[in-house]
Amino acid sequence: MADFVYPPIVAAARLMFRLLDNRIRVEGAEHVPAGGGAVIACTHVSYLDFIYCGLGARPSKRLVRFMAKHEVFEHRIAGPLMRGMHHIPVDRSAGRASYAEAVERLRAGQVVGVFPEATISRSFTVKQLKTGAVRMAADAGVPVVPMAVWGTQRLWTKGRPKDLTRRHVPISVIAGEPMNPQPDEDCEVRTKDLRVRLSALLDRAQANYPEEPTSEAGRWWLPAHLGGTAPTPEAAAELDHRPD
Repeated sequence: MADFVYPPIVAAARLMFRLLDNRIRVEGAEHVPAGGGAVIACTHVSYLDFIYCGLGARPSKRLVRFMAKHEVFEHRIAGPLMRGMHHIPVDRSAGRASYAEAVERLRAGQVVGVFPEATISRSFTVKQLKTGAVRMAADAGVPVVPMAVWGTQRLWTKGRPKDLTRRHVPISVIAGEPMNPQPDEDCEVRTKDLRVRLSALLDRAQANYPEEPTSEAGRWWLPAHLGGTAPTPEAAAELDHRPD
């Protein structure tokens, strides 16, 4: 698969990181395999997570093909870029085709990125997961690499104004040890295992994050259990079910 669009986009993103002086720390990149198919299952706190999740695979020289809602591919600017980077459109009313394409890509040795929470977590904790990441890995015979991203919510998240030009924001990306789900295993059980792993990675990223809010108003980007003012998981679930 020829990549004429993806490398320049990566170069532009890295330039942006330097200009904004994002203090990006990537841990556990060795867990992303240098060859062969793999699913990267990432936490989701920001609209920008795919950029930094992809960055976590760069030390292994891998380009991640993300599964994203098909509406993004219809955007007049983002659409051509998404197609040029060979990401995978997902139509939630007809998801079987996108699932089959993802499995085919994995069997062909590509890395597919998914956000198993499906939507951004307003509580900044790990929501209940969809089983797709585990199922496609088992079907394709490839590992799942859990990954947590933290700090990106300070730039652009659900329910907050975006602040894309904010400088000096630390961003943490942590990959964990791969898990290898098998076709004969219970995908619900393995998905619960994945959630435990993602929660542990996110807890680590939050505990080691080098900054804390400097005012009470600034505590919005911390989860409630760490003294922040983000919604609790229960309150966040209620917000998710409200019509836009």
